[in-house]
Amino acid sequence: MRFRHPDGSTVHLAYCTNVHPAETLDGILAQLRDHCEPVRRRLGRDRLGIGLWLARDAARALDTNPVALRTLRSALDGRGLEVVTLNGFPYDGFGAEEVKYRVYKPDWADPERLAHTTALARVLTGLLPDDTTEGSISTLPMAWRTPWDARRAEACHTALSTLAERLDALEELTGRSIRVGLEPEPGCVVETTGDALAPLTAIGHHRIGICVDTCHLATSFEDPHTALDALTRARVPVVKSQLSAALHAEHPHLPEVRDALAAFAEPRFLHQTRAHTDSGLHGTDDLDEALRDDAALPATAPWRAHFHVPLHAAPTAPLTSTLEVLKAALAHLVGGPHPLTRHLEVETYTWQALPPELRPRDRGRLADGIAAELTLARDLLTGLGLKELP
Repeated sequence: MRFRHPDGSTVHLAYCTNVHPAETLDGILAQLRDHCEPVRRRLGRDRLGIGLWLARDAARALDTNPVALRTLRSALDGRGLEVVTLNGFPYDGFGAEEVKYRVYKPDWADPERLAHTTALARVLTGLLPDDTTEGSISTLPMAWRTPWDARRAEACHTALSTLAERLDALEELTGRSIRVGLEPEPGCVVETTGDALAPLTAIGHHRIGICVDTCHLATSFEDPHTALDALTRARVPVVKSQLSAALHAEHPHLPEVRDALAAFAEPRFLHQTRAHTDSGLHGTDDLDEALRDDAALPATAPWRAHFHVPLHAAPTAPLTSTLEVLKAALAHLVGGPHPLTRHLEVETYTWQALPPELRPRDRGRLADGIAAELTLARDLLTGLGLKELP
């Protein structure tokens, strides 16, 4: 979906396909047919943006086989779909029964992460619409926090600086500009937007910036305006933003609240949980860990968990979502005289990890839910003065 900002620029809204992961070209083509096109039809749109997740094997095939790339581009065009952004965070196995910590491998200290992201950038130049010259890729925020030392930090810096040089060369070759955004996430070396300032200013290249995920922002109790103002002052570009909402528990000491939270503790994804007190931010790596009787997480302050809940359907009481944080961030990102980013992506990948009574029972209901999320995002954008384009 495209929108005209009051300054005349085009803002793109997509939804991320990691919600129905596929790791081969055939799987991606089926994904477009079975999921993406039905969402577009529900929205009554001639064209719908999707943020493709391309696993390692799919990315390699598309990068090395021009016929495969043309096949994918033709399928996108034929189904009324367009791609301006890729989710380059998960490397592979995102559809596995247990993802947890493996999603952070390989990290930016491993040469394979640079090779994979370079391949994604080359593929994206071949997928961009004919009237679009700018693409974006989100990636993991350096590495998980352990193990971490000066040697690994230097390896990450070198890899990202090399990536910037490769992206420069790619634009010279293709005429298309690709930028990559580190996506701060709880538990990682770069957990918050503040943590991103030092490494990104050290790299100091306009092609390497940040991806603001509003679920992660909220989970770490960051104030959107403070965080985004700091990025602007440091001249760190917001390459893209993922529109998502976290799980919020106002009174985690109550038994009924803990019972409600326990329904969201599941074995597939990591749900980092945070509490903010006068002494700072406290956290656990997963929700079930936070709920243990011996957990170090204080129950006297609200908790937020890294669980991407559907934007349009907040959990029932006693839980809520952090949709208000998303709204505040979006107003700052695109509500001013000029947008801080032109690439927005709804990213609720946890539909099938929701408590059983909240999960969509079939493809049709999943498509209904994704369409409802995009409708909410559209309404927020038009409410900020952007005009929806055909």
